[in-house]
Amino acid sequence: MKSTISKLRIAAGLSAVLVMAGCGMPGRHSALECMERAMYFESNRSSRDGMIAVGSVVMNRVESSRYPNSVCAVVAQKGQFAPGIMRRKMDKKSMPLVRDSARAVLRGERHPMIGDAMFFHAASHRFGYDNMHYVLVAGGNAFYERRKNYLVTQPVPPRPIENLTGR
Repeated sequence: MKSTISKLRIAAGLSAVLVMAGCGMPGRHSALECMERAMYFESNRSSRDGMIAVGSVVMNRVESSRYPNSVCAVVAQKGQFAPGIMRRKMDKKSMPLVRDSARAVLRGERHPMIGDAMFFHAASHRFGYDNMHYVLVAGGNAFYERRKNYLVTQPVPPRPIENLTGR
């Protein structure tokens, strides 16, 4: 009897460790898959530039002490990214570009205009806040840093990068 109880305790402990590590559980994703999901659902898959910008924001959050310290925890954080981002299906057609972009960001590539920005919203939206310093518009999104209002020098989103480069 004691042997069975010990085995059950060991199994329960091992299961808890696996759950916490995200290993072997259905619905768990690798860092690459989570980055792909962020890029796929947030950048409209319209340009590599927009996807790299989204990935740069994800990595800025991973590196910040104010957010979780893994790609999947950042992407899955409630209310931060597209609804259903971790469970919705992705269309296979656009996956080669998405996968290439996600791998590039995980290997260290960052969008040169993103800097320390940790936020973005649809480029078509306008907000009345006075603490949004915009750094880039790409992939259908306006990327920004939150600053004290007297430090904001770019209060409205700049023109999309696609327009600046002729793409």
